[in-house]
Amino acid sequence: MGRPEIQRFVDALHGQNARKGVFITTSGFSSEAVRYTRGLQDKVVLVDGKTLANLMVDYGVGVSLERSYEVKRLDSDYFDEA
Repeated sequence: MGRPEIQRFVDALHGQNARKGVFITTSGFSSEAVRYTRGLQDKVVLVDGKTLANLMVDYGVGVSLERSYEVKRLDSDYFDEA
């Protein structure tokens, strides 16, 4: 995603008197787009595909459990001499 798309998004935010926005894409952002958002007074968060996928896994959105693992620890009380 390039700077022109982000600029249009920021213009749309201003049209709604918004000072914050989140731009989500399943692809990525160009370095120009990232630099542009850093220079803004308004807060614009960019979420790329990798970050989106990580958030989906972290919060269980659109994912299902495929496999789980059991982790055991040694019970030292079992081996204590009585």
